[in-house]
Amino acid sequence: MSQFVYGKNTVIQLLKSGRDFRKLLIAKDSKNQEIIDLAKRQNQKITFVSRKELDALTKENHQGVYGEIEDFRTYTLEDLLESIPQGKLPLLVMLDSLEDPHNLGAILRTCDAVEVDGVIIRKNRSVSLNATVAKVSCGAIDTVKVAEVTNLNETLKTLKKQGYWVCGADNNQALDYRAVDYNMPLVLVIGSEGAGISHLVQKSLDYSVVLPMKGQITSLNASVATGIMLYEIFSQRHPLENGVSYGSSKGKGTGKTVPAGE
Repeated sequence: MSQFVYGKNTVIQLLKSGRDFRKLLIAKDSKNQEIIDLAKRQNQKITFVSRKELDALTKENHQGVYGEIEDFRTYTLEDLLESIPQGKLPLLVMLDSLEDPHNLGAILRTCDAVEVDGVIIRKNRSVSLNATVAKVSCGAIDTVKVAEVTNLNETLKTLKKQGYWVCGADNNQALDYRAVDYNMPLVLVIGSEGAGISHLVQKSLDYSVVLPMKGQITSLNASVATGIMLYEIFSQRHPLENGVSYGSSKGKGTGKTVPAGE
């Protein structure tokens, strides 16, 4: 099976991660020299085409580059757990029937930023890894492990036996998200865009948290809510020391905000 990908940053990240392209098309009039140089260093074949030909392949903003690769890899739950570094406080994100690929891509991007150990999605009736997810994630589709499981509730039972606590972003008997201690092996559960967390999964939650909203709007986009939650967890696990941020001390963190997909 193949996946078709597009967009400058997406293709750059895939090349940097060592992906083999079955096909790599670049618009003759595009300024994608970095992609050309990366591809040539990896002996990947490039075909130069007109922008009109690329427009016929996808209606999305391809930015003058389009490629064909093997399917994006998914993992088992065991793969995720075995890959967590020894001594690290584990953090997993479970997405309960999320449907929008833009949300999944944005969530993967944030998960990469805060070093989430893996994302768990339902194998059926849920968004899967595809070209839109890849573009929005800006390469995080290859840096964050995603496990597909058949049954979310059974997966949570397995994780609980291994010492994980389960926290759901849900309004039902919920605590303010700032009032909870997240310094434990944790699974953060985010519900679908319309229905939220399913009834069976709700039963497996150890506690629920809510993001206070004082305006007229009553809900947040799933990827926005996930980002807020993940940075609260990150803040608790990596508090400021002597005024020096976690990012600064590791040489990371530009402070620059880049639109999704760029």
